[in-house]
Amino acid sequence: MSTFLWVIFPYLCLASFVVGHWWRYKYDKFGWTTRSSQLYEDNLLKWGSPLFHFGMLGVVGGHIIGLLLPKGWTDAIGISESTYHTFALGGGLIAGAMTFVGLVMLVYRRRTVRPVFKATTPMDKVMYLFLGGVILLGCWNTVASVIFKTHFNYRESVSPWFRQIFYLQPDASLMTGVPLGFQAHALLAFALFALWPFTRLVHVFSAPVGYFTRPYIVYRSKDERSGRGTGNHAPKRGWEASNLDDARK
Repeated sequence: MSTFLWVIFPYLCLASFVVGHWWRYKYDKFGWTTRSSQLYEDNLLKWGSPLFHFGMLGVVGGHIIGLLLPKGWTDAIGISESTYHTFALGGGLIAGAMTFVGLVMLVYRRRTVRPVFKATTPMDKVMYLFLGGVILLGCWNTVASVIFKTHFNYRESVSPWFRQIFYLQPDASLMTGVPLGFQAHALLAFALFALWPFTRLVHVFSAPVGYFTRPYIVYRSKDERSGRGTGNHAPKRGWEASNLDDARK
């Protein structure tokens, strides 16, 4: 079971992540969208969306530093272990709180605003469960270390195991002694990666690069004299100065 959880399962999830995105882009390009619901409701969205997205930037940045950068690198530039964990704890609490509050607002909006709820696919509902679970466990692991004054150095076990996945040499024994909260957080995160290509999360890999090179869009105003155009204003009846000038010509 240990080999399956910490060696086989991560690779299955990463395979789903990579192949799923390729399949989605190839066969469902028109579905590669966030399915924006801003037109249905804007008050909750304008607060919840920035909180969630900026909080996630902090969370992702913290994970990149904590998981991908070896401990020796921070030691080499003079950052002590206590200093690192102090900044990681403070930044993690702020980013986690922002992400959690933003997610609660977005889920509440999606559940209580009927048009938004009707636009939510079953797969997206599953995604929200896994995303919420990952965020809650991450916040709990951070808060619990403060409440119970427990110190677990994940940089000596979880971080090396995570990097070894990309080296194709993961050591399952590194995860056997890890606290249950960290284990569940890692497994749910990989499960979320497996679901990722089949949900609205694909928009993370979209950027409006073509916006800077596309030609200008020409907007034509209504021709008042002919009554043709894109406006809704009806042409005035009777003779106008412009019509008299045309008649004289």
